[in-house]
Amino acid sequence: MGHRICPWWLGPLLASPLRRFLYNPENLLSSYVYKGMTVLDIGCGMGFFSLPLARMVGLAGKVICVDLQEKMIRGLEKRAVKAGLSDRIDVRLCRKDKLDLDDFVGKIDFALACAIMHEVPDKDRLLSEIYKTMKKDGQLLISEPSGHVGTAEFESTVQRAQTAGFEPVDRPEMRRSRTILLRRSTNDPL
Repeated sequence: MGHRICPWWLGPLLASPLRRFLYNPENLLSSYVYKGMTVLDIGCGMGFFSLPLARMVGLAGKVICVDLQEKMIRGLEKRAVKAGLSDRIDVRLCRKDKLDLDDFVGKIDFALACAIMHEVPDKDRLLSEIYKTMKKDGQLLISEPSGHVGTAEFESTVQRAQTAGFEPVDRPEMRRSRTILLRRSTNDPL
């Protein structure tokens, strides 16, 4: 499969309130995200998960939203202002080969990579960068649409995450998805 990136013009559809019937962000993430946390939303698009995450982390928390496409980021910024959440959201435009999160090394409590790993040509590099941003015991939730990603490809991503230093914690159910919760190895000093 090629590494095609979801086109920016699908952003409004992906951020649509109708999508909540399939994936309710609060229900999916409330077990992992708490007030005061610093959360990383990788491939945030126009903020389908970002805005609910910003509500979950509260005034003392922060959501770092990273995307490759400037039009997605601009859409998220507009939606965050409209929702009154822009003070909790830090938007970042990344490069094809780098997240550019050096200022968050060892600071992320929870990271979300939803429906993006199949778009990434260098998964090892991405997982290594995510790992570096995580606090000790920080968690990473990877979810891929089962219609785009087969079992073998998903398990390859899981293996790559383990090679990067993550430990599997759980395989939560997410409709029409292959999902795993991982954490930064407890044996690795920061």
